[in-house]
Amino acid sequence: MWILPVIFSAIFLGVYDVCKKQSVKENAVLVVMLISSGASLVLMLPMLLDSAFGFGILEGTPFAVGGTCLRNQLYIILKTFIVQASWLCNFYAMKHLPISIVGPVRSSAPAWTLLGAVLVLGERLNAYQWLGAAIILVCLFLYANCGRKEGISFKHNIFVYMLIGGTLIGSISALYDKYLLRTVMLDRMEVQAWFSLYQFILALGMMLIFWYPTREKTTPFKYKATIPLIGLFLTVADFLYYLGLSTDGAMIGIVSLIRRSNVIISFLAGALLFHEQHIKQKAYILCGILAGVAVLCLCK
Repeated sequence: MWILPVIFSAIFLGVYDVCKKQSVKENAVLVVMLISSGASLVLMLPMLLDSAFGFGILEGTPFAVGGTCLRNQLYIILKTFIVQASWLCNFYAMKHLPISIVGPVRSSAPAWTLLGAVLVLGERLNAYQWLGAAIILVCLFLYANCGRKEGISFKHNIFVYMLIGGTLIGSISALYDKYLLRTVMLDRMEVQAWFSLYQFILALGMMLIFWYPTREKTTPFKYKATIPLIGLFLTVADFLYYLGLSTDGAMIGIVSLIRRSNVIISFLAGALLFHEQHIKQKAYILCGILAGVAVLCLCK
């Protein structure tokens, strides 16, 4: 069943968001991105080495990368640039905005992904799937409206626009993932392992070009234990995400809706760690999100 790993992916993605919020607070974003990317690469390195040197130790397991070719590498490099653009926007937005604003706005991503899945990829939902999707979308928009009460100006804040841009680029990335796995027929571990390498290289280049020369005049870097956890939790979340998405019958529109239910973790963090406002109202809305996920899990 492809929905189950996606649900667990959403949980790990929620913890990833909390670690990211803690890590970028009053910190150098590009260095945080580099270290977290490095942590992801460390997890993927055994798979890459097993594939590159033909050891075959992981052959027959869910972690086997398999062979690759130049065409596949170009597809994955393009994915890396798309994801890195989304990361840049979202990391800077996370640094300067409350998590109760970031979570709701990013929660609108499934609406755009679902629209693209239906219009571009030709996905078709049954009545129960439309019902579950509608419940989640309505709740996410209600959550966004609740978040606006936190006092952030949506019209005159550049980081809000960065957040919106990162959200839209993230939707494009989700559709591209479905295209790679189901149309181009790339292996899911091939995509994740090689992406982790290219992401680290790109993050290293950006840090050396944009942060290191001006490090004395810009935000200094402070190491925090949550920084490598960003990469670790994201890697596990992505592994489960690709596992679900590569399964026959998986629909990216539904996958994206379930993944974005990670806003539940953001809610708990906002209530318990950051002591944010309007918790009771948000709790009612999140119950609606859980109801929508339950409908999706029960439908065939």
